[in-house]
Amino acid sequence: MAPKVVKGEYIETDTGNKVSRKSHISGTQHIILAGRTVIQADVTLRGDLVRPFPAGDKVAANNTIALAIGRYTILKPRCVLRPPARLHRGVWTYHPQKIGDHCSIGEDSVVEAAYIGNHCVIGKGAVIGKHVIMKDCVKVLPDCVVPPGMVVPSQTVIGGRPGRIVGEVGDGWGAAGGEGGDLREAYRRIG
Repeated sequence: MAPKVVKGEYIETDTGNKVSRKSHISGTQHIILAGRTVIQADVTLRGDLVRPFPAGDKVAANNTIALAIGRYTILKPRCVLRPPARLHRGVWTYHPQKIGDHCSIGEDSVVEAAYIGNHCVIGKGAVIGKHVIMKDCVKVLPDCVVPPGMVVPSQTVIGGRPGRIVGEVGDGWGAAGGEGGDLREAYRRIG
């Protein structure tokens, strides 16, 4: 049985997001949480890494989204989410990162993907390279390194260094209560 969480560790927002007081969030104005997302201790969200705009274009700079995280997504301790970047004409250009609904990002993982679909599970210590596109219902095994620019098809299991498709997820993947499924019960247990 998991140890009981200290009552004051999480801040709950109006939309039901639970954010640990020990998390490290930069550039909050550039981060969107769709609701009922859990951000655990020592998670790092880099919303301050946004595309540079010409001086004086304050409206475009304030409306830029760096990270968009879906409903019932759980970010486990010490994971890092930062938008993917590319060097363009001598300047680092950052692109938005979108994470779908009912996803779980494992402990000590580093994610720089451009898109992660719904019902994806990223294992402990995994590294997701820049501009990776993961479709729905993907499982990334622990300590896997997904190379930059890889497009991961739906219903697959990725493993190894460098990451390769090592199998397929079963027919019940993403179903309520199963692995990769509905994370509502896990959300209720936290905080």
